[in-house]
Amino acid sequence: MGMTPKSGVFLMGSCVAAIAAVGSVFELGYGHPTYGTSTTAAILIASIPISALLFWAAVRDTKANQ
Repeated sequence: MGMTPKSGVFLMGSCVAAIAAVGSVFELGYGHPTYGTSTTAAILIASIPISALLFWAAVRDTKANQ
Protein backbone atom coordinates (compact mmCIF):
# COMPACT_ATOMS: atom_id res chain seq x y z
CA MET A 1 0.00 0.00 0.00
CA GLY A 2 2.68 2.53 0.95
CA MET A 3 2.28 5.95 2.42
CA THR A 4 -0.93 6.68 4.34
CA PRO A 5 -2.49 10.07 5.15
CA LYS A 6 -1.14 9.67 8.68
CA SER A 7 2.38 9.25 7.28
CA GLY A 8 1.85 12.33 5.15
CA VAL A 9 0.86 14.40 8.16
CA PHE A 10 3.97 13.23 10.02
CA LEU A 11 6.15 14.05 7.03
CA MET A 12 4.56 17.48 6.63
CA GLY A 13 5.17 18.24 10.30
CA SER A 14 8.77 17.13 9.92
CA CYS A 15 9.25 19.48 6.97
CA VAL A 16 7.71 22.43 8.82
CA ALA A 17 9.93 21.80 11.84
CA ALA A 18 13.02 21.52 9.61
CA ILE A 19 12.14 24.81 7.92
CA ALA A 20 11.75 26.43 11.35
CA ALA A 21 15.19 25.14 12.34
CA VAL A 22 16.85 26.51 9.21
CA GLY A 23 15.08 29.85 9.60
CA SER A 24 16.19 30.05 13.22
CA VAL A 25 19.80 29.40 12.25
CA PHE A 26 19.68 32.25 9.72
CA GLU A 27 17.96 34.58 12.19
CA LEU A 28 20.57 33.85 14.86
CA GLY A 29 23.39 34.10 12.33
CA TYR A 30 22.45 37.64 11.34
CA GLY A 31 22.52 38.77 14.95
CA HIS A 32 19.13 40.48 15.31
CA PRO A 33 16.36 37.84 15.43
CA THR A 34 12.82 39.12 14.99
CA TYR A 35 11.50 37.34 18.08
CA GLY A 36 14.60 37.82 20.22
CA THR A 37 17.59 35.60 20.77
CA SER A 38 16.16 33.41 23.51
CA THR A 39 12.87 32.70 21.71
CA THR A 40 14.62 31.96 18.43
CA ALA A 41 17.13 29.69 20.16
CA ALA A 42 14.27 27.86 21.87
CA ILE A 43 12.56 27.34 18.51
CA LEU A 44 15.82 25.98 17.10
CA ILE A 45 16.43 23.66 20.03
CA ALA A 46 12.87 22.32 19.94
CA SER A 47 12.51 21.99 16.18
CA ILE A 48 15.54 19.75 15.58
CA PRO A 49 14.37 16.75 17.64
CA ILE A 50 10.73 17.32 16.62
CA SER A 51 11.73 17.16 12.96
CA ALA A 52 13.71 13.96 13.47
CA LEU A 53 10.98 12.29 15.53
CA LEU A 54 8.22 13.15 13.07
CA PHE A 55 10.33 11.88 10.15
CA TRP A 56 10.99 8.65 12.04
CA ALA A 57 7.27 8.30 12.77
CA ALA A 58 6.42 8.82 9.08
CA VAL A 59 8.90 6.16 7.97
CA ARG A 60 7.75 3.75 10.66
CA ASP A 61 4.07 4.22 9.77
CA THR A 62 4.79 3.76 6.05
CA LYS A 63 6.76 0.56 6.68
CA ALA A 64 3.96 -0.77 8.90
CA ASN A 65 1.44 -0.32 6.08
CA GLN A 66 3.33 -2.10 3.31
